[in-house]
Amino acid sequence: MSTGRMGKQSDELLRVVVVGGGTGLSVLLRGLKQEEVHITAIVTVADDGGSSGRLREEMDMLPPGDIRNVLTALADTEPLMEKLMQHRFKNGNGLAGHNLGNLLLAAMNEITGDFVSAVKMLSGVLAVRGDVLPASTQSILLKAEMADGSIVEGESQIPLAGKRIRRVFLDPVDAVPLDEALVAIAQADLILIGPGSLYTSILPNLLVKGLYEEIKRSSAQKVYICNVMTQPGETDGYSAADHVDALYDHVGEPFLDTIIVNSAEIPPRVLEKYAEKGATPVFFDFDRLQALNLNIVAKSLVTFEGGYLRHNARVVSKEVVALLPKQKKRMAGNE
Repeated sequence: MSTGRMGKQSDELLRVVVVGGGTGLSVLLRGLKQEEVHITAIVTVADDGGSSGRLREEMDMLPPGDIRNVLTALADTEPLMEKLMQHRFKNGNGLAGHNLGNLLLAAMNEITGDFVSAVKMLSGVLAVRGDVLPASTQSILLKAEMADGSIVEGESQIPLAGKRIRRVFLDPVDAVPLDEALVAIAQADLILIGPGSLYTSILPNLLVKGLYEEIKRSSAQKVYICNVMTQPGETDGYSAADHVDALYDHVGEPFLDTIIVNSAEIPPRVLEKYAEKGATPVFFDFDRLQALNLNIVAKSLVTFEGGYLRHNARVVSKEVVALLPKQKKRMAGNE
């Protein structure tokens, strides 16, 4: 049974469900695992690029990359083990480009015959704090309809198209969510959406048939952690409210209670570095967010690592914990 930072059993802890994928989610989880909460990460399985894409095609398995990043972020291991999990081979016929953590998940998948069991087995090896679940166990292809009406196939190809995205959708459209993910959402005391790539990391989860419906049904507060910078080829020129609008447009209705957004100024030297790649700060449009009836948490939430912006995991995690109910909600049957 998973335990919290101070040794409490998971059934005594407030439960936080985090939905997303990519680097942003992993950064958040590194801070959140230090808090006295039980974490369940529900992770996208639409990745089709790099090592994940190769294993997906050659091994007929779910892409392991985002799962690997989350497992590593939540692991209670020595720094050397983290380096091993994230090590990418530079040489070797057929090995170059692969990530050791991805290969470990592929091996576990072969041993257990089941990807979910593989993730659980590796979670035990890494002493992961919490639960890591794929959004679905079906092979999912992410597609995007662009503003000009063209269709782009593949999560890795969508940002490269250089066109404005009108919507993304799944193939198959009726992909079924993992039952354990639905249970985790139903039991959640707080549901976090993001941070992460809006169209290629977050929305693929919400589009899994039945998963969003369970989020909507939950009485837990629903919180969106907005990205700090726009993503070239995906959210060019987007403000914070534009991100929220895209989420609402895809699920067909408003569903968020709170948005956590960075309000700190970005140093010019950092802006210049990002401008070279076509990225700009996500504009904090307070009035539009207010008009969306959102509780707004606007703070200085960033840190600078090697000239790059990252969410300050500890600061964001403290803001998340402050939004939690004061006590664990009573479950049906215990009232």
